[in-house]
Amino acid sequence: MTAKVGDIVKVHFTAKDEKGKVYDSSRDKEPIEFRLGSGAVIEGFEEAIVGMESGEAKVAEIPMEKAYGPKMDEKVFELDKEQFPPDVKTQKGSRVSIQQADGRAVPATIAEVIGEKVILDTNHPLAGMDLIFDIELIDVL
Repeated sequence: MTAKVGDIVKVHFTAKDEKGKVYDSSRDKEPIEFRLGSGAVIEGFEEAIVGMESGEAKVAEIPMEKAYGPKMDEKVFELDKEQFPPDVKTQKGSRVSIQQADGRAVPATIAEVIGEKVILDTNHPLAGMDLIFDIELIDVL
């Protein structure tokens, strides 16, 4: 069966950067299942699946614009260490969740710690990157 927008699909994937570093994969777990066109996954991944046949496998190169977008400077900002709860380790590379004024939690990466200042990056970790997906369409439901 050919996958089209509106179909529910079951897919195995491996997501890599241009150098081959693997960032995510469903290979050692259940395939992911979602409705094509629902926005549940990145745009380029959905587009790559449309037109595939059940059982087909392919490699799709997804430009950053159809992945997680460009890295944006306005999503990087500075906080004082004292603004973090005492049990949170403020070290470079750590993932934290920060609460917005409207109560939403936003994931962030600690990009740098300079004295008592913590530089947070709320860009998606894969923002600014072209990605390569190995895709296997298991089934169209």
